[in-house]
Amino acid sequence: MADEESKPVPAGEDALVPSGPISQWLAENGFDHESLAPDKNGVEIIKVGPEFLLPIATALYAYGFNYLQFQSGIDLGPGQDLVSVYHLVKVGDNADRPEEVRVKVFLPRENPTVPSVYWIWKTADWQERESYDMFGIIYEGHPNLKRILMPEDWVGWPLRKDYVSPDFYELQDAY
Repeated sequence: MADEESKPVPAGEDALVPSGPISQWLAENGFDHESLAPDKNGVEIIKVGPEFLLPIATALYAYGFNYLQFQSGIDLGPGQDLVSVYHLVKVGDNADRPEEVRVKVFLPRENPTVPSVYWIWKTADWQERESYDMFGIIYEGHPNLKRILMPEDWVGWPLRKDYVSPDFYELQDAY
């Protein structure tokens, strides 16, 4: 199922996967992106390049996506890309069925750098820090990008699929 989500589809009429309404709106307004197959719940998924994340995130906020439900990282496997994922919700009067969209930014494993969306959605603060701590994704412009779960001197990114666990763990300041 994850492989189906990572296949890019051009946003247009000739696409194998029809573009959703948000993708069509972005295309009409000149925002460069690709449509991916929707998830099993029908949530539209959009692939964005790291250089276009802030303009598209700002446009989606102006479109009405005022709530960042979650931000996380994904490791596609050793030697493959890392993905920064943003699930946006349009919270309003229609609370029983809010509009949703998921934005994915595929990043090279060697230099996984993407702009922070903290300045658009403040809820990105600790979520981006967790993605940095666990996957090593660097969020440029984040006001306090430092480890949140692991000690500051920890070596490596524990949720990467090529991470090698240390043979021992020291109990520091346990008593």
